Amino acid sequence: MSLGPESARSDRELALHELAALQREHSVDSSGRLRAAVLGANDGLVSNVSLVMGMAGAAPAPGVVLLAGLAGVVAGALSMALGEYISVRVQRESFESLIAIEKRELALNPEHERHEITVIYRAKGIPPKDAERIAGHVMQDPEVALDLMAREELGLNPDQLGSPVAVAFSSMAAFASGAIIPVLPFLFLPATAAAPIAAILTVIALLLTGGFTARMIGRPPLRGALRLALLGGAAAVITYVAGRIAGGITATM
Repeated sequence: MSLGPESARSDRELALHELAALQREHSVDSSGRLRAAVLGANDGLVSNVSLVMGMAGAAPAPGVVLLAGLAGVVAGALSMALGEYISVRVQRESFESLIAIEKRELALNPEHERHEITVIYRAKGIPPKDAERIAGHVMQDPEVALDLMAREELGLNPDQLGSPVAVAFSSMAAFASGAIIPVLPFLFLPATAAAPIAAILTVIALLLTGGFTARMIGRPPLRGALRLALLGGAAAVITYVAGRIAGGITATM
């Protein structure tokens, strides 16, 4: 017994709601916001603690270290936001272009697209006759056919192409939150006393960020925390030493 157009539409809407509920149970962020936030926080912590420690190693006036650190927060946050916006915008436009091409092909050459849908279902193990029947049913609704082709042929989720503005804001906010941490001690202490405290605060923040990130993706939190803290700590030490060397060289000039 076949369903009428209205019944078929209602059944599809009900199935979409049920599918959305299933996806929420196993939610995966494909919008790019989580990636941008994690990258922004990590970059903010590592890049700005490296900048601050390098300046402190060169032993300039305390105000210079603080100014450099605050400039690093603002400049880095804006740079991250702009970079993420452009990247996601170009990616989204590319995906939209691919979907538009697929939509045009469905309108101009439906038989070929029907064959492709049949192939998709045959590849899933459905017998050829059943695959042809399902493909014919799918082709009756252009929206359903386009959604299927976008997901199966292009590997895209039309509902989650990414928001450039949301990703840019997440990246900017995360970078600024991470980058301000190594700067805070220099607001209240001289550079010689603030530098080790900034390093300690940054290592703690890196441990927390690494552990949280690992936990989010189902990895051992301790391993993720230690890995990020070691890498960030190494960057801070290297730039501090480089700053000391540069400071010594400029002092003799």
